[in-house]
Amino acid sequence: MLNKAVILFLLSFSCVYAAEEQVYVLKVEGVIDPIVSDYIRRGISTAEKENAALIIQLDTPGGLDTSMRSIIQDILNSEIPVVVYVHPQGARAASAGSFILVASHVAAMTPGTNIGAAHPVAMMGNASVSEKIVNDAAAYMKSLAELKKRNVSLAASFVYNSTSITAAEALNSGTADLIADDYDSLLSQLDGRRVEVKSGEKILHTKNARRIELPMSAREEFLHIISNPNITYLLFLAGIYGIIFELSNPGAILPGVVGGICILLALWSFQALSVSAAGAALIIFAIVLFTAEVMAPTHGILAAGGIIALFLGSLMLIEEPFIKISLGVVAPATVFTALFFAFALGLAIKAQRRRPTTGIEGMVGLVGVAREELNPEGSIFIRGELWRARAKSGAIQKDKKIKVVGADNLVLIVEEVK
Repeated sequence: MLNKAVILFLLSFSCVYAAEEQVYVLKVEGVIDPIVSDYIRRGISTAEKENAALIIQLDTPGGLDTSMRSIIQDILNSEIPVVVYVHPQGARAASAGSFILVASHVAAMTPGTNIGAAHPVAMMGNASVSEKIVNDAAAYMKSLAELKKRNVSLAASFVYNSTSITAAEALNSGTADLIADDYDSLLSQLDGRRVEVKSGEKILHTKNARRIELPMSAREEFLHIISNPNITYLLFLAGIYGIIFELSNPGAILPGVVGGICILLALWSFQALSVSAAGAALIIFAIVLFTAEVMAPTHGILAAGGIIALFLGSLMLIEEPFIKISLGVVAPATVFTALFFAFALGLAIKAQRRRPTTGIEGMVGLVGVAREELNPEGSIFIRGELWRARAKSGAIQKDKKIKVVGADNLVLIVEEVK
């Protein structure tokens, strides 16, 4: 019994990390957002409960600063080794992704991948704020590189100069720890590697480990998609279109319902983003100008102002350091919006110019027959109805064809058809 107790005591304080049984794998694709942050936190928690290593397969263009920092904090405070693996070929760890790779316990890449381009996106018209953000991001990157004993000067260059390097260059420069073509190669190279985690040194035993994938749930997948700033922006515009269409065509119902749903989804996504009040105000002002143009045509003056306001507001809308709404999305959206309201404007003008088809005004131009002599007034038969009418000039004999040329209250003004 004493020997068993001693063995259990020694095992509880062992520095050897035995994870031969299993390794957990998370797959992160797309923008780094709060959903990804929660997903990685869940993965780390699951791996810690099973005392297993965690691999984060990464392919990202960047993402939100707050989400990136949250992920890095979870990695640094993890009790188990976290391997960040840029995979498959063609994948990248750009912008916020490069911070995450540098902060990992083991940085692995596949040939044909790249890392870097972490310069914060410039804020329009505020150079001093942009400089502060750049300096802060660079200091953070350098501190992570120092902590993980990586190439500090190159890591800083990712931020200052938007430097981007290949997997081979990352390995040779000391930014990446290893290059692996696939998971078998990765697990083989990880085997026996010593890493420092929060609780001390761990030794990986992964050569024959069983991989267990932890995919995003359906809810996480959906929220991850709509959290993309480009998708959020398009949802916002679609919602506005739907609401305006509903207001201009009361009772249509469907556009209003769809528009309302899109607006609510966009607002949910915006709560996680740093939204510029000026950018949002410009977009709303643009919609007001477009609507005013439709209601009271000004030959395109208000519409032109709306296009400019929408374009500038869209570029200014998101104030995140590492991500913006893509110009490739803003430009087509602006053009589409302009065409949408131009079409609506055309319909409005056409409706204004169209001759009325109902009421007494709609009878102008119709041809009928005088049922009695009009001298100057009498009754006429037109469109299956008897009407009181007055001859525009002279007298009109009974049974003569007449044409309506105007109206005076409920009396039609007619003239004889020669």
